[in-house]
Amino acid sequence: MKRFFHIIKHSFGTVTAFKLRTFFCLISVALGIASITIIVAATEGAYERAFEMVERFGPDSLIVIGGSEEARAVGQRDKTISLDDVEAVRQAFPSAYIVVPMSGTTVNVSYKDKKYRTRVTASTSDYSRAWSWPVIQGSDLTEEEVKGLRNVGLIGQDLLRELFGDEDPVGKYIFVKRIPFQIVGVLSERGTSPSGHSLDDRIVIPLTTYMRKIENQRIYISTFRVRFLDQSNLNKHVEELRAFLRQRHGIINDQPDDFRIISPQEIIKFLVALTGSLVAFIGVAGIICLVVAGFVLANLFLLSVKERTKEIGIRRSVGAKRKDILVQFWSEAVILTGAGGVLGFLLGVISSKLLVLIAEFPIHFSWRAFAIGLALSLLVGIVFGLQPASRAAQMNPVDALRG
Repeated sequence: MKRFFHIIKHSFGTVTAFKLRTFFCLISVALGIASITIIVAATEGAYERAFEMVERFGPDSLIVIGGSEEARAVGQRDKTISLDDVEAVRQAFPSAYIVVPMSGTTVNVSYKDKKYRTRVTASTSDYSRAWSWPVIQGSDLTEEEVKGLRNVGLIGQDLLRELFGDEDPVGKYIFVKRIPFQIVGVLSERGTSPSGHSLDDRIVIPLTTYMRKIENQRIYISTFRVRFLDQSNLNKHVEELRAFLRQRHGIINDQPDDFRIISPQEIIKFLVALTGSLVAFIGVAGIICLVVAGFVLANLFLLSVKERTKEIGIRRSVGAKRKDILVQFWSEAVILTGAGGVLGFLLGVISSKLLVLIAEFPIHFSWRAFAIGLALSLLVGIVFGLQPASRAAQMNPVDALRG
């Protein structure tokens, strides 16, 4: 054991002595490991963001959106969901404890001399409850305000900052498409949607007010949200709801749906697909970098073996065995790639910061990212360092002394 530690100590000394070889090996390995580290961190970040989005979306919830991708492609109307559909769903699904209709569009709003473009969301008094989105200032929309077509609204944090700054907005009036609306409450901070849009950039008004005074119609809505008591049967409810709406809309045989149902599973699929393209690109680049790093390591060590033939001959002449030479050169390779792995992880952390700043991509570093990166770097050293180490060990000591 003492002999082994002496060899390892000598290997560390050799690694620091051959600075140029060490530099090239470290850089080649570090680039590959940095790519792999980002892949692992991006994958973990995507799944963490997905489950965070599912929690925010509501693991017991579904959203039904009017229209379909096929209909939009040929320019057909996208408002296919009616208030009667919402009421029918409420009656047909006893386990649906919340069914909330919604509509909305992007509008210009103003307060005093400030103007801003935001999203108006129209719903009922159950809106904040349906989204588990509490009102932190003022009061929520009431059933009386919805039935009475009142010009009142709740605003998100982005709109609060843009129009009011530090001013208390409750009781103030803003103009929505030149119609005055009184602010009765402020919603809590919500964050961004899976597609990266701010959820806090909105004003929520009564659905009746929106349909009559802005849209000038009383039948169609854009979407509705359903929350079920029996969360474990959510996938079953998706199919039941699809069949129910197809029957109500008279859709037969192989005709496509004129609506879309979004479930928490869809959010996970979206983020995994979003991550997949980046993972594939960086993954190929990372594997290529590691293979190239391995060949760089092997060639530099083969060159090092030729340069150090006299050293090998002297060590063999004073009692070093072939396995001692093998362990020394092999350990040098593993030490170099291990150090390259640590450097690559640090480089991956720095690179990921730029990725987050540029693309707002979800990145999450954990011990797993470091462990995988380090394991791969050590594997490169073990695999590609074996041939040079074997060649050094097989060298004839007499020929080595002559060389």
